[in-house]
Amino acid sequence: MRRAIAVHRRGTWPEEEALDTVTLTFVDRHRRRIRLVAASEQAYLLDLPRAHHLIDGDGLELEGGGYLRVSAAAETLFEITAASRKDLLRIAWHLGNRHLPVQIAGERLRIRPDHVIAEMVTGLGGRVIELEAPFDPEAGAYHAHE
Repeated sequence: MRRAIAVHRRGTWPEEEALDTVTLTFVDRHRRRIRLVAASEQAYLLDLPRAHHLIDGDGLELEGGGYLRVSAAAETLFEITAASRKDLLRIAWHLGNRHLPVQIAGERLRIRPDHVIAEMVTGLGGRVIELEAPFDPEAGAYHAHE
C-alpha cells in the first residue's frame, strides 16, 4: 500500500500530478495515520509525523511520487440564518462561547447537527435548516498555521 507522507496546502502543489482523489468528512480530515480509499478504490496509507487538519484542495504527497487530491465530503449540517446581522452575530457569539466548530458561509453559519444547539439558536431568533454540504469550519484564533 502506497503511503501519503506529506501535506501540501491547496494552491501550493502541482495539481496536474494528482493520481487520485480521496473524499473525506470533516472528522476524517483531521488525522495522522489512517487507511484511505480513493475514488479509484485504490487503498493508501496516510502516514504523517503529526495530525493535520486537511482542507478541500490540499494535496497529499505520495512516497515515490505523485499526489492525492483531498476533497471535502458532503455531510449533514445545520445551516443558520437570522433576520438581521445583529441577531446572526449574537448567535455566532453563543456558538463560539461553546467552542463549536462553525463555518461562515456568507450571511449563514453552518454547524454539525446538534438538536440542543438548534433549540438555543431558535430561541435566539435564528432559523435552522438541515442540508448536505462539505463542512470547512473556521480554524480558530489559537490554530497554529501548518
